[in-house]
Amino acid sequence: MSKPTANWEKVGDKFYRKVQLYTDVFDQDLELENYNVVGAPYGGAVAIYRDEDKIYAYRGAQTAKSSIDIYSCAGKLIRRINWDKGSIKGLGWSEDEKLIVVTADGTVRCYYHLQSDFVPFTLGHGAEEHGVQSCKFYGSGFVALLGNNRLVSVSRYDEPRPKLLATPPSDPVVSWAIIPPAYSLSRSVEVILAIGTTLYVVDATDAEDRDFTAGPFRHISVSPRGEFLAFYTEDGKVWVVSGDWSEKLSEYDSRAKTVPKDMQWCGSNAVALAWEDEVHLIGPRSVATKFYYDAWVHLLPDVDGLRLLTNEVCEYLQKVPDETVEVFRLGSDSPAANLLEASSLLDQKSPKADDLIQLIRPSLDEAVNTCIKAAGHEYNIHWQKALLKAASYGKSVLDLYSSDDFVEICDTLRVLNAVRFYEIGLPLSYDQFKRLTPEKLIERLTNRHEYLLALRIASYLHISSDKIHGHWAQQKVRISTDSEEAICTLIVKKLHGKPGVSFEEIARAAYEEGRVRLATELLNYEPRAGKQVPLLLGMKEDTIALDKAIESGDTDLIYHVLLHLRKKLPLASFFRVINTRPVATALVETSAHDQDRDLLKDLYYQDDRRLDGSNLLLTEALAQNTLGPSLDKLKLASKYLQDSRDASATFQRSALDDAAKLLRMQETFEKDLAQSQSSATPIPGASTSMYIGLSAHQTIFALLRAGHTKRAQKIQHEFKIPDKTYTWLKLRALVSARHWTELEELSKTKKSPIGWEPFFNECLAAGKTNYAALFIPKCTGASVAERVEMWTKCGLLVKAGEEALKAKDRGLLEDVRSKATGSAAIEVERLIGMLPGGRR
Repeated sequence: MSKPTANWEKVGDKFYRKVQLYTDVFDQDLELENYNVVGAPYGGAVAIYRDEDKIYAYRGAQTAKSSIDIYSCAGKLIRRINWDKGSIKGLGWSEDEKLIVVTADGTVRCYYHLQSDFVPFTLGHGAEEHGVQSCKFYGSGFVALLGNNRLVSVSRYDEPRPKLLATPPSDPVVSWAIIPPAYSLSRSVEVILAIGTTLYVVDATDAEDRDFTAGPFRHISVSPRGEFLAFYTEDGKVWVVSGDWSEKLSEYDSRAKTVPKDMQWCGSNAVALAWEDEVHLIGPRSVATKFYYDAWVHLLPDVDGLRLLTNEVCEYLQKVPDETVEVFRLGSDSPAANLLEASSLLDQKSPKADDLIQLIRPSLDEAVNTCIKAAGHEYNIHWQKALLKAASYGKSVLDLYSSDDFVEICDTLRVLNAVRFYEIGLPLSYDQFKRLTPEKLIERLTNRHEYLLALRIASYLHISSDKIHGHWAQQKVRISTDSEEAICTLIVKKLHGKPGVSFEEIARAAYEEGRVRLATELLNYEPRAGKQVPLLLGMKEDTIALDKAIESGDTDLIYHVLLHLRKKLPLASFFRVINTRPVATALVETSAHDQDRDLLKDLYYQDDRRLDGSNLLLTEALAQNTLGPSLDKLKLASKYLQDSRDASATFQRSALDDAAKLLRMQETFEKDLAQSQSSATPIPGASTSMYIGLSAHQTIFALLRAGHTKRAQKIQHEFKIPDKTYTWLKLRALVSARHWTELEELSKTKKSPIGWEPFFNECLAAGKTNYAALFIPKCTGASVAERVEMWTKCGLLVKAGEEALKAKDRGLLEDVRSKATGSAAIEVERLIGMLPGGRR
């Protein structure tokens, strides 16, 4: 077994190690250099999609199809999402392993559970118009850079509310990065923009110039907790400054002639620069080491290190934990190192083991703790066992020692080794596992359909497994091709005696897949309100039954309880029960509106809801077949609002009075004018009555159409209808009635509230070009080209030519000539000759 220090590199006074996680990750035919690669945090899935800006070898129609492929870190394909929704400008992961895809038009898709199901939303704020240039992601949100340099921030994926940040300068952005809200000084997301030779920090309210003059900066990177910032300059130098910008900590000269393709933090201790096949790791005090690869390498940052991914290998680069250094560093004489040596000697049955134990006896408990922690940080199973064996040996010598930490680390390592296995491909470190939590790890396993391992881990760590069973059952109803009876039987059998499993969620999944019968069968096994309510009613626990029914959200169940209460209780008591339950009140109101208007009136009166009561009377007024009862209902509805304290009641009452006034006027018109208009054509949309039931505008139209101008003006005066509206109504009424003489008289007036173009358009639409032509000279607001077009539409091409001649516009005249024929063409030709320069 090789020594654990074999893969260590010293960078300054710190050690870094490169742990080989998996080999033969991707097929060699997959040209990883032509792909964008992003990794989910905590050793999560890796999403790749083809870089649209790079040329690649054609390998058949299937490979030419665009897709987003999701792999485990070991190269196992988890999901392929076919993509034909436009250019991808942003691809990232949330902290809970949701895949976020942002397209150029600002459309965002949030894929959850590593499936093809997604929740869409749009960025807005001009994203569709200006286009998305790029995106930067953090645990719970992201920021998008638009084509106009505006920045749109989304802080939550479950409730996305895109917001614009402060306006930065309009100069081109060389590079940029974000500081997550949890680690920024302002506690909101901050964006660092490299513009020109300086840097800007943009938040929700301000865009501040940091007065840096060493730019342009080709790369910007923020450490995982925001305590350090790294910048790559044009001349190949890496600057590291403190997160509060107060101190420049180091400067490293890469001496590279080309700009690296990526720069990322390795934990919070070092910065990694990546070219195609070369990686520089820069530690404190500008000390660096270099790593070389045989293929293109991608950097996938994580919370405590950096994943290095090529076609051949997936490695994890991280600072060697202090406990590991203390145990394994060459020449270490720490108590933990001596304890490990003593354990080794004990295996060899050497008496020196006891001598070493006695030597470190005063610090033995510290040595045990260090070995336990070092074991947690180890990836190699051999050294895990050696360290745990040493810790076990040490604690057996101690008189009093709590074994809780030892047992916990043993359980944790067993879980970590299981999920690190290449068939699972979750290479969690100990620190990542602690941050992720076992519950989230189990959720990730269920999303990968690794149900057996998830169940074993849940059982081993004493965690509830109801979500695992529920997820399995939902997948079963989605993908199984068995009969619905067989699926239901299998699910019920598997979940029998499993507490906490929601059959409602499983039934919902079946319903969403169109398996309605299966959903109905599964709901029979839901031990909730649907079965509780009938029993509660039988026990005369009526109010509890109503509350349970409301909690269930089943309206049929609520109606059943309400009907029972309505039959059982006096009306006043019934209202007292439902008044404290808004859902019940709303359902009673909806039902009574169609079936029992008297009950609804009593409800409104009991609650002093005068506006609702007035609206109910208004509805009844509109439903009346004769005018008298309708006016009575309107009067009663207005009176109902007389003492109302509601601010909107004044407007409502005024509207009701106006409606009653209009009906009375229409009744008068009906009596006075019905005989004279008995042969007139009915108004479209009107009732069999000539005027009753029309709106004020329709009434004016009907009166003007029939020639009753004074009565129409009376309506205008009574209801304060604007002159523009009245003129429009008059114009359309005259055109509809073909009163061309009156229209000709109107053409002789000086002004029109709506201008003269509408008169031209209405006459032209009616086919009366001769009358339409009367209004062309009055359209002084129209351009020459528009007036020429008007004459042309009227068929008066000579007039059109004369209009163009006045403007001395040869182009317009030639356009008119192209449309003219016969004598009109000759006349237009003559007009062209009158222009300066004659014919051409």
